[in-house]
Amino acid sequence: MTKADQADPPEVSLMQLTATDQAEVNGQPIPCRAFDPEVFFAETPADVEYAKSLCGTCPVKDACLTGALERREPWGVWGGELFVQGVVVARKRPRGRPRKTEVAA
Repeated sequence: MTKADQADPPEVSLMQLTATDQAEVNGQPIPCRAFDPEVFFAETPADVEYAKSLCGTCPVKDACLTGALERREPWGVWGGELFVQGVVVARKRPRGRPRKTEVAA
């Protein structure tokens, strides 16, 4: 079967998903519905990276990210990206001040 023969799965808007409160779309689980929601608002950098990795297989990842950008979500992981004060940031910094010098391994 070629790529042209395969039908694209129907797109599901984030609003439809929210309205129906589905746990999956087209048989694919939606991680934020299947896992503890607190994971997506975690404090530790490791937990934030875990939440971002869960979004990797989400069927509504793009719609989620678009919606979060439009709403300027104040914080949390949305569409596989970390938001802090309404802006996407690359990674979460650990608490406290950064070290002055790097630790020798």
